[in-house]
Amino acid sequence: MKVLIIEDEAPAFRRLEKILFEIDPSIEIIEVLDSVEDTVKWLKNHERPDLALMDIQISDGISFQIFDEVEVKCPVIFTTAFDEYLLKAFKVNSIDYLLKPIKKEDLEQSLIKYRNLQNTFSQNGLDMAALLSQINLTEQKYKSRFLVKQGEKMMAIRSEDIVCFQSKHGVVHIVTKNEKTYLSDFTLDELTHQLDPQSFCRANRQFIVNANYITTVHKHFKGKLLVEVAHFSDEQILISSEKATSFKQWLDQ
Repeated sequence: MKVLIIEDEAPAFRRLEKILFEIDPSIEIIEVLDSVEDTVKWLKNHERPDLALMDIQISDGISFQIFDEVEVKCPVIFTTAFDEYLLKAFKVNSIDYLLKPIKKEDLEQSLIKYRNLQNTFSQNGLDMAALLSQINLTEQKYKSRFLVKQGEKMMAIRSEDIVCFQSKHGVVHIVTKNEKTYLSDFTLDELTHQLDPQSFCRANRQFIVNANYITTVHKHFKGKLLVEVAHFSDEQILISSEKATSFKQWLDQ
């Protein structure tokens, strides 16, 4: 398998390289690129790779710009430290979306998914164009309701009525617009993949917030952001300086 890597951080590339060779020593990394400009040039002048591993935020922009400038003729696994771009990733050639730091078992499952898709289309006499067409038609479905317990009863809460999810002492709480709190059966990591990224964002290790209830964003010390959310005032919700730019981009979409 010939793999193209688009990644601008050397430690992240070395980690990917190590994991790939552990999974399959026969994998060939044909090139490592760190910018939109270099990737566009490379794709225009080389045969398509079998698969691309693509970081989203690279040295000169966002990797989605690549798709605007050149036809990407291979499936893509996106790798990123942020979850805000999940929906957009599935509108292009994405077969998976992995959050950094990349785990070996997650990347292995992504490669299995790629091989299964490839085998299915090959057996039916279809080419890569058909495979990419099918990938791009796949719609990601997100949870619209959460079943919670209220005493001896159970009730369904609509996702749109959830102000935020908060993790306390290893337990995730659902906070609703009527200022009630319920326990969730899911971790924040699991919820990150179940919620519509246009509405919900992982603010930090403790919170996932709903954009529709964010009232104010304040500049905080050392480049951090302080987020105020309607119907919730128990604790401060802080965005790290590293995530501040992508958070503002998400909120401004």
